[in-house]
Amino acid sequence: MLMKINPVAFSIGPLEVRWYALLILFGAIIGILIAEMEAKKKGIAKDDIFDLAFWMLIFGILGARIYYVLFNLSSYSNIMDIFAIWNGGLAIHGGIIGGAITMIIFCKKKKLDFLTIADITMPSVIIGQAIGRWGNFFNQEAHGPEVALSTLQNLHIPKFIIDGMSINGVYYHPTFLYESIWCILGFLLLILLRKFVKGMKAGQLTCIYFMWYGVGRFLIEALRTDSLMIGKIKVAQLVSVVTFAVGLVLLIILALRKENVKKRRK
Repeated sequence: MLMKINPVAFSIGPLEVRWYALLILFGAIIGILIAEMEAKKKGIAKDDIFDLAFWMLIFGILGARIYYVLFNLSSYSNIMDIFAIWNGGLAIHGGIIGGAITMIIFCKKKKLDFLTIADITMPSVIIGQAIGRWGNFFNQEAHGPEVALSTLQNLHIPKFIIDGMSINGVYYHPTFLYESIWCILGFLLLILLRKFVKGMKAGQLTCIYFMWYGVGRFLIEALRTDSLMIGKIKVAQLVSVVTFAVGLVLLIILALRKENVKKRRK
């Protein structure tokens, strides 16, 4: 017997609280706690991290929604549907853009080093993405193409996920799960690099985040059936190529700058 997936976690009178919103909030809380621990080591005030997270969450969600709507205007004949984010429809690349702009403005106002703050927050961002992707599971969206039940069983995916990937009697690839796992691996990578690689320059960890997420999202997006499109090109794949390239170029520039500093010291 298939387990029925309910996108509503609980109701308070007429108000429905959805898993999608709860998971975004939970991811944000976990991210803040992780960022605060690292910020303390670098002498960054706890209040600054909390304030930054608050504004990044707001403008990140706003950016994610605007980005999604702009590339999917044909689906919003009723303008009120644009505000119904609890039904899904947030694009992570838009969230990253909104969050980055917020961080730049915040760091300038607080006179904080942007690259240092970015490195502090990137592990939080990617673990938040890993958690938030499960909102797609409860909404039964952001999945891949039709697939046989036996294929999912052979992947040793837990039964409740397989049941959730049965939509109107058809099974689909759980691409939300693939991306969540990729983000968890990315989180572990960033944490290990930050802990064990000495002498990393400010900004390098952020570059690695963009490269890691760019590769994973490009590959996973190839399976997605609900991609935002520009003609025949998947927007997320195009943006992933750009983010990977930018991350790689900046990583090299920062590494060379580090070498130049060493040469001058000699």
